[in-house]
Amino acid sequence: MPHTHFAESIEEYLEAVYRLEREGPGVSTSALASELGISAASVSGMLKKLATDGYLEHRARGDAKLTRKGLEIAVRVVRRHRLAERLLTDVLGMAWDEVQGEACMLEHAISQRVEDRLVHILGDPQTCPHGKPIPPSDLSDPVEIGMPLAQVESGERAVVHGVKEEVPEILRYLGEIGMRPGAPVLIGAKAPLGGPITVDVDGKQHAISLELARMVMVTPAS
Repeated sequence: MPHTHFAESIEEYLEAVYRLEREGPGVSTSALASELGISAASVSGMLKKLATDGYLEHRARGDAKLTRKGLEIAVRVVRRHRLAERLLTDVLGMAWDEVQGEACMLEHAISQRVEDRLVHILGDPQTCPHGKPIPPSDLSDPVEIGMPLAQVESGERAVVHGVKEEVPEILRYLGEIGMRPGAPVLIGAKAPLGGPITVDVDGKQHAISLELARMVMVTPAS
């Protein structure tokens, strides 16, 4: 696909469909509109064109599903986006709350040759800095790892795996209290009726909201 503004727009749509299919509430016109920050009418028109061009199957009720043709592009874009995030954090030393927008620009410009070099130089990472899986190039579904911190019982230990949403303000706060991927945490008191959860991170206690605890993904401590 030529590197044009329209080609980038197609890539953005297919990337969003991929994320909603595998990491979100499912693909619908309203969900895509929210994900892309545009009107539902604009999304509806684009989905019809993408279906006509063979990138996805679009049903009358609004649901969409990637075809193999669409999946190939979506996986390529998501891979390059998350590899770019790794480059920005691991090599260039940028903070994990700063790389989302930069990676959005880089993902469209990375060639296959550069992607191959990134994989080699970065050591073939399996996740982005936020714990999201880097999808395999063979189009197979990546293995989902982790459970929401909110589901861990009091007194149990876990290891932070990542976050569900890459909201800069949330990432900055989690970084400030040390809750980055790989950090061990001890789950303390859980207030009733949806109240805050106390977590011990590196010997310091923090009370985080139930909503935030649902966004942080963890794995059991060995």
